[in-house]
Amino acid sequence: MTAHRAPTGFDLPDREHVTEFWMVRHAETEWNSVGRYQGQADVPLSQAGREQAARLAGRLAGEHFDAVYTSDLARALETARTVARTLAGAPEVRTDPGLREIDVGQLSGKLRAEIEAQFPEYLKELREDPWNARRPGGESMADLAGRSKRTFDLMCERHRGQRALVVTHGGVVRVAVALAIGGSEKDVWARLSVANTSITRVALGPGVGQLISFNDVAHLERVTQALAKDDIFREVRF
Repeated sequence: MTAHRAPTGFDLPDREHVTEFWMVRHAETEWNSVGRYQGQADVPLSQAGREQAARLAGRLAGEHFDAVYTSDLARALETARTVARTLAGAPEVRTDPGLREIDVGQLSGKLRAEIEAQFPEYLKELREDPWNARRPGGESMADLAGRSKRTFDLMCERHRGQRALVVTHGGVVRVAVALAIGGSEKDVWARLSVANTSITRVALGPGVGQLISFNDVAHLERVTQALAKDDIFREVRF
């Protein structure tokens, strides 16, 4: 998919040929809160994360979506199911492994300090070529971008002219933003952070894309004492 033309405003030409995606990053996990790299580890939501998901569900209550998709990892699936119960028509939640976070391989479960001590060669490769450096036993950012694009292509084919809710991970959301604005995935990856349960809206179709809103966390203004105000925008840990 090459999404490069971004019309102004919210009205897209050929609306019947594009799909409006409401992209949601999963709620917080315990590993998020302490800065452990998750990747594709199946880590459940924390108590604060469940509160975030409930707040998101309240925010989206009564909204209509033609389809609801989620990564098959527990943190995304639990978030999606919490939200889906409040949507108009209680739609089926469909899992898609193409929406998983980047596979960080042997880095999974480790803190930054542990990675620095145990994987100096990988960090050297990351500094030299961050886009193509493959996590030990896992994926590179380029791998994630290619997988995510293929997944969006399939969803766009199925849901032209429709609206889909997609509960996924920070890396996948950033790929969607790059497609929407016609920018470089490398630049978007380096510059954007995606908050837990944030809503990002994009419209994608053949040769057209638009970013409607990004990283909307209005529902988290008073989430819990466990999440300090600045923590809502903490550095993303995969």
